[in-house]
Amino acid sequence: MTAVKARPTLRSVIGRGHLILALVAVTLASVSLTLLGVLALRVYAEHNLHLIARSINYTVEAAVVFNDRAAATEALSLIASTEEVAEAQVLDANGKSLANWERPETGMLSRLELALAHTLLEQPISQPILHQGRTIGSIHLSGHGGSLLRFLLSGLAGILVCTALSAWVALHLARRLLRGITEPLQSLAAVAHAARSERDFNRRVPPARIAELDSLGSDFNALLGEMQAWQNHLQSENETLAHQANHDSLTGLPNRAFFEGRLIRALRSAAKLDEKVAVLFLDSDRFKEINDSFGHAAGDAVLVAVANRVRAQLREDDLVARLGGDEFAILLAPLHTVEDAQGIADKIIASMDLPIVVPGDAQVLTSLSIGIAIYPDHGATPGALLNAADTAMYQAKRFFQGGHQTAESEHSAVNVQHRS
Repeated sequence: MTAVKARPTLRSVIGRGHLILALVAVTLASVSLTLLGVLALRVYAEHNLHLIARSINYTVEAAVVFNDRAAATEALSLIASTEEVAEAQVLDANGKSLANWERPETGMLSRLELALAHTLLEQPISQPILHQGRTIGSIHLSGHGGSLLRFLLSGLAGILVCTALSAWVALHLARRLLRGITEPLQSLAAVAHAARSERDFNRRVPPARIAELDSLGSDFNALLGEMQAWQNHLQSENETLAHQANHDSLTGLPNRAFFEGRLIRALRSAAKLDEKVAVLFLDSDRFKEINDSFGHAAGDAVLVAVANRVRAQLREDDLVARLGGDEFAILLAPLHTVEDAQGIADKIIASMDLPIVVPGDAQVLTSLSIGIAIYPDHGATPGALLNAADTAMYQAKRFFQGGHQTAESEHSAVNVQHRS
């Protein structure tokens, strides 16, 4: 497996670019100034050598005329030892040495100064000695590179100082510039990552000082707002579709599929906790008669009223569903005793005593027949419990409408309870 090379960050790229640009600019400027300084110093040094030669010329003229070696040597040494001179020589008219002076070498630095002088300066310079318009001798001078070396060293030190200072300034300015660029981009990246990985469309990119980045952040925030609105719309539609798929459109009660799903989960929980669960099967006794006599609108009104009255008699965690037509089912979980289920059945039957107002201001009366099945006594599966409750409901309807019956084992007698 090949290793993935880490990509450089924007901060490192811009910071490195600023630093390199600053160092190159300072180095070029420093080198240019140093070269110009060396050229200027060379011109100055050569001009100074000519002035020194002229001064020696005036001083040793008399000694050359009288061929006085001691006086010439003394005069030459007096002037050359105080100037930037490496070697000086006075010759007579025949080219013979009359006086000679040479600066003593004091070590590596002295040899370096001489080498620098031989490299940069015109070596040596010659100047005739005139007396009454006639050449009576000549002077030969070699320059000394002490001033050049000091200038070069100071220039190099200046380059290093300027380079270090420029690097610090470049880094400082780069950090300021980077904060203005990278912080908005980092905020934008963080918000985009949250939107992609966490589906968090509530976060927003803060304003930026740079106009282009601020405009980018504003457009991204607007895009997030549109995505959030679209997500809310989809979520609302999904919730509506899920509700419609699991609920009856007329009564608003859960439908058979929803009821059976809840019943399966309730039976699993009851099996683990060793609890009881009750299923009540409800059927309207006069629904077909009301529907035929008063019309479908009246039948719908009766179903809605029955659903509301049944729901009002249940506990918060109990569930009532419309299975279809005028059939309803109730899930009581957990159930403590069979008497609790029978008590709720009595309350539901009693709630049907009041007449129901149907379209046309007519009032009708209906009743419910209820079958009760208990887990695990009458069945261990959703189908078995619903069948047992359905059978018990038909037995209640057959013996006495408006009553309830609890399912019994096949060897037990039927026990129908009804209101007197």
